Amino acid sequence: MFSENLQAMTTQLLEDCRTAGVMVATAESCTGGLIAGCLTEIAGSSDVVERGFVTYSNEAKMELLGVPEAVLADKGAVSPEVAEAMVQGALAHSRADIAVSVTGVAGPGGGSEAKPVGLVFMGLCRRDEAPSHRKLNFPGDRSAVRGATVEAALAGLRDMACAGKRAT
Repeated sequence: MFSENLQAMTTQLLEDCRTAGVMVATAESCTGGLIAGCLTEIAGSSDVVERGFVTYSNEAKMELLGVPEAVLADKGAVSPEVAEAMVQGALAHSRADIAVSVTGVAGPGGGSEAKPVGLVFMGLCRRDEAPSHRKLNFPGDRSAVRGATVEAALAGLRDMACAGKRAT
């Protein structure tokens, strides 16, 4: 289902998470669960993947992740503030140690001059730490934007897992 490259990245991420002793949660909008799907495509991933949230609508972001309605109204769903609130919500509503969130404009429609197709904000957070975000811009059609977003999310999770490896 996923490319050999994504499967290899995911396998390495899962190994790094096991070594670091961390569990993962995802909070996805524009990818619609593809990140969690990629993680769970690998047999045995249940010892690392704690849960995933697919929060495509603003209502789901508020109800499942606790994203403040005022932030959505003021900044819009595709914003660094929402990406950070989503990732914080994923950790608050799970037992995971690290989490990633993504919100963006996958296209082909829905873009604007301020928020063009291909714009994605990714939130990253380790439990009990402040969230961070990355602004990403991906070329291509809907499939390309979503695929590149999954790859970036896996890389972001791996960065956090590797940073948290236990000393042996």
